[in-house]
Amino acid sequence: MGKVKRPIAETIVAVRGGGDLATGVIQKLVHAGFKVVILETAKPLAIRRTVALCTAIFQGEHQVEDLNATLVSTLPECHEVWSNKQIPIMIDEQAELVTELKPTILVDAILAKKNIGTNKNMAPITIALGPGFCAPEDVNVVIETMRGHQLGRLYFQGEAMPNTGIPGEIGGKSSERVIHSPASGKVKHVKKIGDVVKRGEVLFYIDQVAVHSPLDGVLRGLISEKVYCQKGLKCGDVDPRSIDQVDCYTISDKARALGGAVLEAVLWLGREKDLF
Repeated sequence: MGKVKRPIAETIVAVRGGGDLATGVIQKLVHAGFKVVILETAKPLAIRRTVALCTAIFQGEHQVEDLNATLVSTLPECHEVWSNKQIPIMIDEQAELVTELKPTILVDAILAKKNIGTNKNMAPITIALGPGFCAPEDVNVVIETMRGHQLGRLYFQGEAMPNTGIPGEIGGKSSERVIHSPASGKVKHVKKIGDVVKRGEVLFYIDQVAVHSPLDGVLRGLISEKVYCQKGLKCGDVDPRSIDQVDCYTISDKARALGGAVLEAVLWLGREKDLF
């Protein structure tokens, strides 16, 4: 794609994915003045739905802190939403609309632990979060997503740390706080995000199969009832900390850290390429 220099306020950023971590990235980009559009699947699998802008896919719109996402289907609708200081979100799992949107920046924030189609031909600046990408072959820069000392590090050469399959520790609990579906079927909620729950309580059903809380704590994540749940899919998360220590409604520290890292990469590469 050819280089076109333009003001930040006229610079389009396409973000693949609108989950809770992507939402932290989107907030930093919006605050910096970029025009952000979210490209999502028709059935997002985010469990931290209260802090994930992809929830707008199911509801038509969704607010997280000072961000408002609105579901649209055309480029003119995108411009209308931008003019209202909101964020357009589009159903575009394969990022086919990139050719029409012509973003200056593309961020892969799907966090699929693998590359499902993002490449450097999509935009003058390409950034990817987490393992599955190699810089500079796949994208210009890869962002470290593993909690710990390297979180948010920019890799201009190489890859992020491999996925361990072990969730980050919260309140002394790791794998045991995450719930995976014991069966395939439709989801029916019993509890809602933010509820205080006890170990053994029924949180939701997968068809006729009851899914119980593995711990005492706060239900922090719960997959949408509009998703058909496949056996083994991550579908819930119980935070073992007390209710006064858990925030289910604002962007997390990790999401903010990743947002700062992406913004750093955007400004660094934008300066190097003289794009804005």
